[in-house]
Amino acid sequence: MAVYTPVSDDELQTFLADYDIGEVTSFAGIAEGVENSNFLVRTTRSTYILTLYEKRVKSDDLPFFVGLMEHLADKGLSCPRPVPSRDGATLRTLNGRPAAVVTFLEGMWHRRIQPAYCRSLGAAMAEMHVAGADFPMTRANDLSVAGWRPLLEACGMQSNQIYHGLYNALNQELGFLERVWPTGLPTGTIHADLFPDNVFFLGGEVSGIIDFYFACTDALAYDLAICLNAWCFEPDGSFNVTKARQLVTGYQTVRTLSAAEREAMPILARGSALRFLLTRLYDWLNHPEGAFVKPKDPMEYHQKLRFHQSASGSAAYGL
Repeated sequence: MAVYTPVSDDELQTFLADYDIGEVTSFAGIAEGVENSNFLVRTTRSTYILTLYEKRVKSDDLPFFVGLMEHLADKGLSCPRPVPSRDGATLRTLNGRPAAVVTFLEGMWHRRIQPAYCRSLGAAMAEMHVAGADFPMTRANDLSVAGWRPLLEACGMQSNQIYHGLYNALNQELGFLERVWPTGLPTGTIHADLFPDNVFFLGGEVSGIIDFYFACTDALAYDLAICLNAWCFEPDGSFNVTKARQLVTGYQTVRTLSAAEREAMPILARGSALRFLLTRLYDWLNHPEGAFVKPKDPMEYHQKLRFHQSASGSAAYGL
């Protein structure tokens, strides 16, 4: 979450007048994240999140994101539920941006990841995959292997400002992944951005999943690979196989991975590392002035990528 487009008190009052959610008692921007503008709105009835969708989010994709949250909430998954305005619309416009109000989830995200959190996350992710199995809408993953080369070329030789020789190294890695990227794996609706700040906990158990604005139709195991990168590396860059084993074990309490998924995990993890390296690199080189949030260091994912390049097989991930 972040704030790129400001909203005044008067603009907020005018916008929310079309909702039956009570009177606003407090309103504040949320500075974390990199994608959309988000505000915490407290009213006399409850607490909500107001989101303004920024330029990276395509307007045509918004019905998919909103529909998915409604579907998962109806299935009993703890995720934000879009709040309709009085005319039934869940998507409206505020300050030239598509906007939506969603329910607020209780809980907190953990900055220090314990193995037990990974186990709970794995189970919650599998429950999400199962709940989304009959979601009728689909959306291609624009940030899968076919979308990485345009990102790399958009960064170009400027990449070498971050690390000498980075562009050539990434070009070589991308060529490899384009040749070996797995096909034919079980597919469905995935979150595609399940970082710790998108998962809330109460105690040691997952209490909610937020930020579905990268959700798409892709290999289910790719979601797991993203979490191996996001949850299982220590601050010093070392890979914690205990956390990885707990993540996979938790997942398989709900949904069993196929042999093909297990075999593909090293490549999926490698590709996931490259994907986030490239988007972070692009954001680092194209950071908008005046944004309230600092772009994330792309070199964190360069270090993770190097681990995956040296991994001997699926056993390296606790499989």
